[in-house]
Amino acid sequence: MTAGRVLKGIEFARPEGSAPLLLDLYLPAEPKRSGALPAVIHYHGGGWRVGARSSLGPAVDALGLSPIERLVDAGFVVASADYRLSSVATFPAQLLDAKAAVRWLRAHAADFNVDADRIYAWGDSAGGHLASLVGLTGGSSEYGSDSGDPTDVSDTVAAVAAWYPPTDLLHMGEQRLPDAAASADDPGSREALLLGAQPAESPAKAAAASPITYAGDHAPPFFLAHGTADRFVPPAQSATLAAALEAAGTDVELLHLEGADHMWQLPGQDPAAAATAADATIDFFRRQAHTP
Repeated sequence: MTAGRVLKGIEFARPEGSAPLLLDLYLPAEPKRSGALPAVIHYHGGGWRVGARSSLGPAVDALGLSPIERLVDAGFVVASADYRLSSVATFPAQLLDAKAAVRWLRAHAADFNVDADRIYAWGDSAGGHLASLVGLTGGSSEYGSDSGDPTDVSDTVAAVAAWYPPTDLLHMGEQRLPDAAASADDPGSREALLLGAQPAESPAKAAAASPITYAGDHAPPFFLAHGTADRFVPPAQSATLAAALEAAGTDVELLHLEGADHMWQLPGQDPAAAATAADATIDFFRRQAHTP
C-alpha cells in the first residue's frame, strides 16, 4: 500500500448488552481523481465464530496479496468492520451489525470524502454471507437496529462481492462435496451456532439467514467467486445464488476457480487462485465505480 492513512478501532455501533463494534478505515494517500471517492465495506470470515476485521483469513493473509490495500491504491476508501460473533449473539445480530457499518459510513461520508451513492459490500466466507445479505435486504424494514445507530440513514449498497459465501443454509449440508471437512448438518456446526438451532430443525430460521431467500429484482450487481474444491462451503452455494439472481434479472458474475479449496488453497501454497480472485474483485469494483 502506498502511504496513506489507516484509522484503526473506530466505534461505529454499540449493541445493547454487547461490547462496542469497531472498524478500521483505510484512506487513500492522494486521491487519483477529484470529487468524492467510492468505498467498500469489508466483512471478515471465520464461520461467524472467530475472525477479525481487516483479515481475509490466515491462509489468504499469509500469501501477502493485500487486496484491501490494493483497493485503497485503486482509489477506494475501505472500511473493515466487526460484527458480533455467534458466541455472543445469534442471527440476525450479525446482519444488524453489518448494516450498522453501512449506515455509519454513509452518515460520515462527508467527513472522509466518500461518495454516499458508491458504497459497496465485500466479504469472504461468513463475511461473504453477510455482504450478500446486506446487498439483498437493503432498505428492508424487517431488519432494523439494536445498537442505537441512525436508522434514518440508508443501509443500501450499490454492489456486492462475495468470496465462497454460504447462501442457502437449509440445503448447504446436502450440497457438500464428498471429501467435505465440515457440513452445515453436523451437530454444533458453524451454521447451527449462527442460528441457535440445527438448520433442518429450524427451517424458517435457516431461510431467514439465507441470502438466496431474498434474491429478487431489487438486487444490486453481484460478483461471486468460489473454488471448485471447497470442503467447507460447497461450490453449489455460489452457483445456486447466481442462478437465482440471474433469474431475477440481476447483473451477476460467477467465477469458479478450478481445484481451489476454501480460502483459495491450492497444493503447494500456490497463490494463483487467490491472486485471480483478488484481481477479479478489484476489477469488478472499479467497473461498478466507473474508475479508470
